[in-house]
Amino acid sequence: MNVFLEEYKTPFETVPFNEIKFEDYEEAMLEGMRRENEDQQRMLDNPETPTFENTIDTEDDRTLNRVTTAFFNLLSADTSDEMDELAQKMQPLLTEHSQNIVLNERYFERVKAVKENHRELTPEEQMLLDKTYEGFERNGATLDEEKKKQFRQLSQELAMLTLQFQQNELKDMNGYSLHVTDVEQLKGMPESQLVAAQEAAKEAGKEGYLFTLHAPSFNPFLQYCENRELRKQMYMARNTICTHDNAYNNEEIVRKIVNTRREIAQLLGYRNWAEYTLKRRMAEDIEHVDDLLNKLLDAYLPSAKKEVAEVEALAKRIEGDDFELMPWDFAHYSHLLKMERYNIDAEMLRPYLELSRVIDGVFGLATRLYGITFHKREDIQVYNPDVDAWEVRDEKGDFLAVLYTDFHPRKSKQSGAWMTSYKEQYMKKGVDSRPIVSVTMNFTKPTENTPALLTLGEVETFLHEFGHALHGMFSKVRFESLSGTNVYWDFVELPSQFMENYAIEPEFLHTFARHYQTDEPLPDELIDRIRQSRNFNVAYACIRQVSFGLLDMAYYTRETALEGSIEAFEKEAWKKTQLLPSVDGTCMSVQFGHIMCGGYSAGYYSYKWAEVLDADAFSVFQQEGIFNPETAKRFRDEVLSKGGTEPPMTLYKRFRGQEPSIDALLKRNGIKD
Repeated sequence: MNVFLEEYKTPFETVPFNEIKFEDYEEAMLEGMRRENEDQQRMLDNPETPTFENTIDTEDDRTLNRVTTAFFNLLSADTSDEMDELAQKMQPLLTEHSQNIVLNERYFERVKAVKENHRELTPEEQMLLDKTYEGFERNGATLDEEKKKQFRQLSQELAMLTLQFQQNELKDMNGYSLHVTDVEQLKGMPESQLVAAQEAAKEAGKEGYLFTLHAPSFNPFLQYCENRELRKQMYMARNTICTHDNAYNNEEIVRKIVNTRREIAQLLGYRNWAEYTLKRRMAEDIEHVDDLLNKLLDAYLPSAKKEVAEVEALAKRIEGDDFELMPWDFAHYSHLLKMERYNIDAEMLRPYLELSRVIDGVFGLATRLYGITFHKREDIQVYNPDVDAWEVRDEKGDFLAVLYTDFHPRKSKQSGAWMTSYKEQYMKKGVDSRPIVSVTMNFTKPTENTPALLTLGEVETFLHEFGHALHGMFSKVRFESLSGTNVYWDFVELPSQFMENYAIEPEFLHTFARHYQTDEPLPDELIDRIRQSRNFNVAYACIRQVSFGLLDMAYYTRETALEGSIEAFEKEAWKKTQLLPSVDGTCMSVQFGHIMCGGYSAGYYSYKWAEVLDADAFSVFQQEGIFNPETAKRFRDEVLSKGGTEPPMTLYKRFRGQEPSIDALLKRNGIKD
């Protein structure tokens, strides 16, 4: 029996991962497409006048949704060569299927008829109708036959290019490791990192120490290792992923992705991909994005240059006046300067940030703010032994959602951190179908003798992804395509970045931060030093984000073909944000999954856009009480539960009472008094 061909008979309709046979995926995708075609044909053959009910809000088979959701989530979280090959095979068929739907003239005519003549609709119904109509329009429904053919071809190419980009990045990253046998070469490395590297070497059947390019290994290496040559080796390995003369080189793929997107946009009547994309964003147009990035550049660049000069001055004091600070040096000497100024270091905090207690703390924060509770369920199937499943109940004790947590790196998992859904929330015939969401990260693993001990940065990442999860879990809307995180892309980061604010709040840290061996609470004076150092190199970090936004916009505001060197284009695009010497041979674009295959094309500015919102929103909590349940309820009711049912600024103003300003962010960062 193919598990995807009928509703799951599992607790809360969770995916029966243990029962999936590999051949189920392809069979269910083909059958799901066939069933959707049948549904569509039935709707098209309906002789009645097109209405919202018989054309927009129709009863559709969910087979394809079930199988593709499971398959593509696992393609990121727990893939294999077999799955990668199947993705290459099925992606063209799935793209063609979706194109057949949105390019069906009879279907579009029915949607158009509803848009032009419909009963009085609720705001949510109107939003769904507008989104459906624009979905057809933005996917080529108004094009003539020749241009529709071009659109199909370009869409197919783009789908395959983005898939190949993602697979190349994972494989090239996994292909590198630094093997060190002499511990003398690793001076400065904390004991916790040496133990983790020893265990990694042991797993690989080697003596000594093994370091990889995954964040829990790579980031501490650059920060702590005193051996400059090894730091350079690691930096160059990480920053030359997908640039080498091998099967995983992404340079030509980047050119093709950028050019294909531009061609699609121009085929639809837009000047470039950014103009096309921003039509469905809070920012609305290129000018507003440029305005934000330039305001941030003007506000933060002088401070960022000063911060880098201070780090370089310390490096020269230690290494001599002829020392030139290079990119593989910055994290190391920045760390030493932070220690000198604040006597605070990620390793000092690790013993107090044991993962199971951090989980208790983060879940406890949600309980305190919103009254919801979390209960581990051993009977809910998971896709990997690393994963836990939690039943989430609301303040009344009723079922709210299922949450999967997946914390540690493995070779089958993409790098980074993300939240995704295995089932979106929606309502049908008065029944509220609750969501199933997942947070996936790459945190420090436990070792033979110690549990997983996190850095404060990893705690912030957990809070960030958990904020996305709350957005998904609190959803209470009628239509699936408007639920949870299905909002404008530059609004989606508000709930996640908002949660990060709690990471340095003493009252939050006191709820869980205790020494894993002695049970001693995190000392107040250490918390004070964390708070004092909060804005250390904050301008440098902001300019780095701005540089990524500028690179993104440089690619996607192009109106002519991208040719020539990707490395040269990249260095030109962000040269006004350059704070450290440029290194030949390094290239971020070829591994910049966010803007190439991760949904942030012409959208990377969203992180800074949402940061303005989150600082402004948290300032309300600071005024009314950071754990104030009435304020939290208002945030939940007006923002978190509404999904994309209304324009985001409408939702935000309903919570805040006014539009946001950049002032709260500048004040938080110490740029403005």
